[in-house]
Amino acid sequence: MSESTNKLYGTVLIRAKEILDYLLNSETAPTLKEISDGIGMTKPTTLKILTTLEALKFVTRDENTKAYFLDVSLLAYGEKASEEFDIRSIVTPTLSRLRDSTGETINLGIVNDNEIVLLDKFESPQSIFLKSRIGGRMNMYSSSMGKAILSAYSDTEMADYLDHTDLKKVTPNTITTSDALIADLQTTKGRGYSVDDEENEVDIFCVGFVITKYQKIYGAFSITAPKFRMGSEKRKKIVQLAKEAQKEIIDKI
Repeated sequence: MSESTNKLYGTVLIRAKEILDYLLNSETAPTLKEISDGIGMTKPTTLKILTTLEALKFVTRDENTKAYFLDVSLLAYGEKASEEFDIRSIVTPTLSRLRDSTGETINLGIVNDNEIVLLDKFESPQSIFLKSRIGGRMNMYSSSMGKAILSAYSDTEMADYLDHTDLKKVTPNTITTSDALIADLQTTKGRGYSVDDEENEVDIFCVGFVITKYQKIYGAFSITAPKFRMGSEKRKKIVQLAKEAQKEIIDKI
């Protein structure tokens, strides 16, 4: 246990959170033994904490399978947290540093009505004119932030998006067929970031990174630059720095 953890009041609360996190990340409802083994806690201690969590309506135990679930009462906490959550307060320090380290413009976006809304923008000191403005909208299928988010969609979510979206050409490079878009998203998922190669704006190259945790998508950010400044070596360095920023942001959520 770290020095910072030792200074916290109530070690049992920390162990209770470990149990809740384990339940949250389990694909199927685990038993007492599976929880105990999974978090490296003795069965008696695990049982005591689980019994308390059950009394508080934080977890539920199935009497037949002896498995534990997160209780639906936690939904109210999640809904309240979502209402008050401001992604900008989390990402601003990190994205400001990313702008400084890359020298390029960083955009922050969220999804609204199957489009990306530009929530914030961290301008490059060597910025050029871009069409995007805070509060403005862009297509998900033609923007790097949009494609980063689409790559995290389930098959059902993706099918629904395609059912409600016309893939219209924005530039000569815009993807306009569902098969080509799905193939591009598979590539995005495999490498961990999306690419907008003059697909949303001529002469502009962007790489995008989704912000997601616990199966919830909070938004995405992109690094945007004129294509002539995005040679292969610089692109590689920018992707490395952006992945570090992405991890830093997700760890804060």
